[in-house]
Amino acid sequence: MRIPGQRVKRTRLIQSEKYVVAVEVEMVIPVDDPSEPCYESETVQLLREVKERAERGDIAWLTQKGKVYAAVEAA
Repeated sequence: MRIPGQRVKRTRLIQSEKYVVAVEVEMVIPVDDPSEPCYESETVQLLREVKERAERGDIAWLTQKGKVYAAVEAA
């Protein structure tokens, strides 16, 4: 379901134990409540899938959706 309102692009960082994935998503500033942008259900599903695939280490899929960074342990 599409929420009526202005659409803006934002970069979200999804973190797992081994990776951080920067994904550009679309947020909506609703006409009824313009105080804060919100996600549509499709975007929430995408963010959940990115998190799950980052936890599994599916680098090939993740690189199609955004930038993937490897976490490095501190000395």
